[in-house]
Amino acid sequence: MKLNHTKTLFLALVALLTTQSCNKYLDTEPDNRTEINTIDKLSQLVTTAYPDRDYLYFTEAASDNSEDKGNGVGDLTNVISTPYAWQDFIGSDTGSPTAYWNACYEAIAAANQALESIEKNNFGSAALPYKGEALVARAYAHFMLVNFFAKVYEINGANNSPGIPYVTQPETKVIQNYERGTVASTYQKIEDDLKAGMALLNGTAYEVPKYHFTPAAASAFAARFYLFKGEWQKVVDFATATVPAGDFLSNIRPINTTLRTYGTAEFNLAFTRSDQKYNLLLATTYSLFQRQNTPRQGYGQNLVKMFGVNYNFTGKATGHKILFNGVPNYTTYKYKELFFRTTPNAPSGVPYIMMPLFTADEALMNRAEAYAELGQLDNAVKDINTFYSTRILSYSPATDAATVARLSTFYNLPDQKQAVIKTILETKKFEFLQEGIRWLDIIRRGLTVVHNKYDSNNDQTFLELKAGDNRRVFQIPEEAKLSGVPLNPR
Repeated sequence: MKLNHTKTLFLALVALLTTQSCNKYLDTEPDNRTEINTIDKLSQLVTTAYPDRDYLYFTEAASDNSEDKGNGVGDLTNVISTPYAWQDFIGSDTGSPTAYWNACYEAIAAANQALESIEKNNFGSAALPYKGEALVARAYAHFMLVNFFAKVYEINGANNSPGIPYVTQPETKVIQNYERGTVASTYQKIEDDLKAGMALLNGTAYEVPKYHFTPAAASAFAARFYLFKGEWQKVVDFATATVPAGDFLSNIRPINTTLRTYGTAEFNLAFTRSDQKYNLLLATTYSLFQRQNTPRQGYGQNLVKMFGVNYNFTGKATGHKILFNGVPNYTTYKYKELFFRTTPNAPSGVPYIMMPLFTADEALMNRAEAYAELGQLDNAVKDINTFYSTRILSYSPATDAATVARLSTFYNLPDQKQAVIKTILETKKFEFLQEGIRWLDIIRRGLTVVHNKYDSNNDQTFLELKAGDNRRVFQIPEEAKLSGVPLNPR
């Protein structure tokens, strides 16, 4: 059985493209499933159209938001140390690329089953919000897959390298062949689903809207999608639509005020609560990520400097909580591990976290970057100042506000546009530490990642992962070859 946001999934769905998933169904007909013949059943099914595994382990480990803390410091964990070394992880352990691949295609299977059920039944207009949600959720899962498991979309490029299988129909065979298409064709299908789905969404259709693609959450997704495509005005428009009246100041994380005053436990709960305005979409994900408090590779003593004085243009520290499990094992402590027991008195169960998939904070920074790309540097700086006013300790508009000239001087970049963009990227780096967002910016902007490495003598060397390196694309699961899906080159 599978845990969703508010209840247990009542139907088994065919997982795609892996023998591990297929083996569960070898003795049954693939279409032997619960019939979705009521709106209530449809609504329950659509709640499972979101990946129930996280991408935090491998994206954070592969990015420059992780460092080697040294021999004898922290724990060596393969699910972290392997992507830190930019090597392919073998297996489907919790937190691995394969686990996330499987979860995305299971979510896609749920979306496709919902869409087929709508086509077969006369649900009427009551089904339209769920149809919209299924389409946007299907687009989202494919979007994350293509960015992790295919070459990054190149703005104004041919994008004719292999994409990922875009699945639009429920499976009717145990093993079915799929084609990867191209990155360009994958993006086109994502955009088609996204546009069609957004036109049908209704934020009032759900008991807890933050667990669903509402118009605001879908707009945040659209802003991220068009950021990858380089369609800057659309980024501005969709990002603005994520908060009421475009008021970001009242809707982003109150890092230097409310959140800072909370005790550790209260902060841990508040960061991912559904009643917080800054959270636009939350997903229940089976995860052990918050238990990784002392990994050898991770958030350490060099990265913690991002929150200190002189790291940003104000010269002041930020208000982020700096928590640790014995220096240099730091944690943002953003996730509260919860536990779902299979029965009320069961001694075992499923650990999970509520994971923010989209926030108003990311939308604001995406809008700032789009403004910069449009040449509207003053608007970009306004967004930066809105963001920093809720981050910097003892923030004063008179002394701490950014200007284009100030950012250019701080980064020693005569190109003012590039200085503004660098500010935005560096801001997102510290703000979304341990949220996986940094990896998306790394691949999108072609940023070089530098990792340190200590040998057995504690001598330190440095390795680089540059743009164009095949290791920037995570490997497709080996089992996918059974469905005719070629693996990525190495």
